[in-house]
Order: sequence, then C-alpha cells, then structure tokens
Amino acid sequence: MDEADKEIQQNKEAVKQNAKGLWETIKKFLSELLDIRQDTDRDATVEAVRKDIPFKGHNAWILIFSIFIASIGLNVSSTAVVIGAMLISPLMGPIVGVGLSTAINDGVMLRRSFVNLGIMVFLSVLTAFVYFRISPLTELTPELEARTYPTILDVFIAIFGGLALIVAKTKKGTIASVIFGVAIATALMPPLCTVGYGLAVGNWTFAGGALYLFSINAVFIALATFVVVKLLRFPMVKYANQKQRKRVTLIATLVAITVIVPSIILFVKLYQKQIFVNDVKLFVNEVVDYEGVEVIKFTEDYDRKEIDLYLIGNLVPQNKVQAWQTKLEKIKGLELTSLVVHQGADQSSALAAQLSSQVKSGILEDLYLKNQENLQGKDAQIELLEEQIVRLKGAALPFDRLGEEVKTLYDGLEGFAYANMVYSNFKSSDTITTFKLGWVDTIPLVVRQKNNEKIADWLKKRFNLDTLVIEEYTAKEFVALGQQTKT
Repeated sequence: MDEADKEIQQNKEAVKQNAKGLWETIKKFLSELLDIRQDTDRDATVEAVRKDIPFKGHNAWILIFSIFIASIGLNVSSTAVVIGAMLISPLMGPIVGVGLSTAINDGVMLRRSFVNLGIMVFLSVLTAFVYFRISPLTELTPELEARTYPTILDVFIAIFGGLALIVAKTKKGTIASVIFGVAIATALMPPLCTVGYGLAVGNWTFAGGALYLFSINAVFIALATFVVVKLLRFPMVKYANQKQRKRVTLIATLVAITVIVPSIILFVKLYQKQIFVNDVKLFVNEVVDYEGVEVIKFTEDYDRKEIDLYLIGNLVPQNKVQAWQTKLEKIKGLELTSLVVHQGADQSSALAAQLSSQVKSGILEDLYLKNQENLQGKDAQIELLEEQIVRLKGAALPFDRLGEEVKTLYDGLEGFAYANMVYSNFKSSDTITTFKLGWVDTIPLVVRQKNNEKIADWLKKRFNLDTLVIEEYTAKEFVALGQQTKT
C-alpha cells in the first residue's frame, strides 16, 4: 500500500471517529435532556399520592364547593368559571392512586383509591344533581352539551395529561403549576356535573354520555400513571406473608388488565370513529353539490353506518342522490355507509322535528329577512300604482258634463267621445288624448273644421292639455261605431 492509500485510509478512520464522537455527544445530550430518573424522588412521590387519596374533612368540602361553582359555570355557559372550579377541585388523587398502587402492588392503597374514587363520584354527582334540581335555569347550554359524548381528542388529552401529572409528581419538589394545568386540561369535573344535570332533568342519554366521558379520562390518567411508574422502576411493596403478596399481585394484575385491555379497545374504536367523522365531512364538502341547493345540516351515525343529510332549496332528483351514494361507496372506510337525504319533498313536520333549534332559528331568520324584502318591494309597487291611480283620476275628464256643454254650444253635434290613445311609429310610443266628434251631414265641411279647431283650443285651455287629437265622424258613422262597440 503506497503513501496515498494510507493517507486516504487514515482520513476515513478520522471521519468515522469524528462521527462516532458526534453521535455519542448527541446521545449524551438527549439522555440528559429527557432523562427523569435522576431527579425522581420515589418515596416522596408515593407518600404524596397516598396523602391525596382520602376524601374527607377539608377535601370533601372543597370538592362540594368546587362542584357548585362548576355547575353554575356550566349553567350560564361561562368557561372562566368552570376553569376556576377545576383549579380548586381535588379530583386527581384517587385516580392517580389507582395507577400507582397497581404498578407497585400496594393492595391497601389500591383499595383506598377505589373506595375514595367511588365517594368522589357519588358526592360530585349528588352535589350537581341538587344544584340543577333547585336551579330555575334548566336550559341545555353549549358548555353542558360539549360534555355529553367522548371523542378521540378526549383520550389524547387524558393520556398526555396523565403523563404530565405523574411526571410532575415524581420530580423532587413537585411542580404545582403542572398539576393545576392538568386539572384544567383533563376536565374531570364538568362531566360529573353534566351527569348531575342529566339526572336532574331526566335525560338519561346526557347522564350516560357524561359518565362515559369521565370514565375515559379517569382510566387513561390511571393508565398513564401506571406506565410511568413502571418505566421509572418504583420499588414494589414487600409483604412478609407470601400468600398475601401473591393475592395482592393477582389483584393488581387483574386491575391492570381490566384497565389496559378496555383502554386499548376503546382507543381503537374512538380513533376509527374520528376517522369516519372526518371522512363524512370531507364527502359532504366535496361531493354533495347541486345548483340551488344548500346543506343546512348533516349528522353521522358510526354504529349504524348512516349519514343524514338535510337540504333546503331546489328538489334534488333521485338519480343525483343515487350518484352521491355511488361515490360514497367508493370511499375507503365508507363503503357500507348509507346516505339518507331529507329535503323539501319530505313531510315538513318530520323534517322540522329533526333540525336543531339553532338551524331552525337560522332558517326562520333568513325567511323573515327575505319576506321583509319582498314586502318592502311590494309596498313600493303598491305606492307607485296608487300614485298612478291618483294621477289618472285627476286627469280624467268629466265626460257627461263636458258632453252636455259641447252639445249646448254647437248645434249639429250628434256624438261625442274621448279616450287616451296610444300611438306608435314602431320606434317610440306616446299616449295622446283623442276626441271623436260626430256631426250631422247638413253642416258644411268648412264649418265643421272651424268648429273642430275651436273645440280643440277650448279643451286645451279647459284641461291644461299640451296636445290632443280631434277626429271627425259623420252622425251615421258615429251611430255605426256605437253599435260596433255594443256588439
């Protein structure tokens, strides 16, 4: 090997060493950045969690008062009040206790955690029930409605909130601000208040949905606690009695399985439901389109695989609806979903019953505004027609009296008529007052023409007319004209 090859080989080795050194530096940096084991106080954490479990004395009264505050906030739809109630509520203790005691096989702590968790739930629901039972305000507010059903986002919040909570508790010198923040983010109290509201108003669907939401939050907070405690290798509780140790271990294992397995199934189900909801929204926004039609509302049912579509405007033909259904069946994840279209041809009462009050009020407001516009337009038309009628009445000539005057002034006049005639030269048109005079044959032509001119001047001055037309008929022609008119 010559000198050049040796130099190249040495350069390669140097590069490898530098890369290895850089990687070791990065690993050390990340290890120091993310490692929480060095700053974990295991004994103090267990003791702190154990102290937060009991619900009696001060904790019980704080819970009752915070539930009242949260119920009032939900009742008046005040987010700030609800947040304030969550800050003072001691709800986390028993839930974290379940996760920690399961991880370290502490049977006594596990039993106390479950007992106090049951007391906490009962006391919270009872307090909320009493408030909503005596409160004159029983209307469903957006804050209450938002706590009646869980979503995949609630699961994520509970997981990461639980992780943040137990990490903060395990640190030497517990980070109180994190604990307060987790209490707000995981929102354990509002669902329990909503359970009390549902029971107070007799709405079992709301009560069940809110209790389901609380259960999801509690389960995943406990699960997050269990995982972190296991990763940090907290010491297991030791028992002098081998038989008791096995029994506690079995119970803790069963509790862990009971929490973990349903949590995984629930997570997968909610995740699939969220994907279904997103796909439905995308389908409605991109596929459902027809001229003169507006989608006022749509709902999806994941369990029945059904989409209810509410339309207003022109009637969508059945072949178009079938085309939408065909496109729906080609979308991955929506293959077995059916599309139910509600539109104007449906029974109006049935359609109206399925629309939310918010949608209906919006429709009524639009209809009111449109009707107001139409009425204003019609009022303007009526006013214009009334003005024209007044003008016509003012311009109308007193025909009978005028005929008598003309007959008195001019002998030989056997017929008299007038009308507003519309003349056109096929380029423009105009309305001109026209008089028809019927003279007897014995009156000379020159006299008739002279009389016609006098009558025209008199009528212009008498009725302030700019122009008028005099048409002459003989008495016989006038009689014939009258007979044709009668016929």
